[in-house]
Amino acid sequence: MLNRTSSPGELRERFDLAASQQGFELDAEQQRVADKLAELGAALPKRSRRPSGVYLHGAVGRGKSFLMNAFFAGAPVPGKLRVHFHDFFNQLHRTIAQHRSSANAVDAAFAELLGGLQLLCFDEFHVHDPGDARLVIKLLQAVHARRIALVATSNYRPADLLPNPLFHELFRPAIEFIEAHWDVVELPDGPDYRRTGRRSGSGFASGTWSTSPPAGFESPTTAERTALPVNGRTLRASAVRDGLVWFDFEDLCATATSAQDYLAVAERFSTWVITGVPQLTDRDAETQQRFANVVDVLCDKDATLHVVAEHDIARTLTEGRDTDRTASRLALLEST
Repeated sequence: MLNRTSSPGELRERFDLAASQQGFELDAEQQRVADKLAELGAALPKRSRRPSGVYLHGAVGRGKSFLMNAFFAGAPVPGKLRVHFHDFFNQLHRTIAQHRSSANAVDAAFAELLGGLQLLCFDEFHVHDPGDARLVIKLLQAVHARRIALVATSNYRPADLLPNPLFHELFRPAIEFIEAHWDVVELPDGPDYRRTGRRSGSGFASGTWSTSPPAGFESPTTAERTALPVNGRTLRASAVRDGLVWFDFEDLCATATSAQDYLAVAERFSTWVITGVPQLTDRDAETQQRFANVVDVLCDKDATLHVVAEHDIARTLTEGRDTDRTASRLALLEST
């Protein structure tokens, strides 16, 4: 662990070391971002001069999460939190519910979740739900008011957040706040390292994409169908087997489920099988987004995912929200 007087040079070396340990070298654009994050890290202990942070956006598979994780590991402050944006909002909604008897439950929740932090790192910062838009605005204001340094990764430029034209103007105050208070840094297009790299064979990358159930997995029987209690209601699972949960696509993504539901289930099961995944071209945006959210959650949790689909990944996915990111993450799976 680095001491509280680490220089930008010392912090910068950690990025190269982390890349070397994973068998690659940073490309020129990644080096530029690493330099920027090292400068931020060196300034963190100087509370009176602490900068607001970095909003890092760019194409999928370019190493944004890797760079943020390397930065977080070496950041020389004790009060720090790295969390996936889905996961944080799941915690936020639960904490607000716990404080519902308070005069201002939202402020009480922020005080609990942000108390003692000097650094907050959000992976996959994106906003699609207009219901969460106002909470995001309040969250950003609370982080800035507490002088917490923020690093966020996103596939979206700030101006492209909450892209639904019916609600985009609702989020404009947050966009302007990000652009005014954080350094907006782009990691330009380049190789998608998830597609070009070697599979690790563990966690999420140990999963499969196929047109038939994966080897060693017997198809569920009718007797195995389970009503799985999640967040005060139930999800229909095809089977539950000793650390494994099996869903049909229609039950998981074509009904009113949420990222909070997937997070809750992922806490209980480290292996998932999803069968009956159709070509998504003719499915509505909400169904497509739910599938993208499932992949996001399981990749971040490093859970094993086996997908049984009608077609290969390219034919299954369609142009729509987060399609590129979903395809990039699914490229980690072994196609059989």
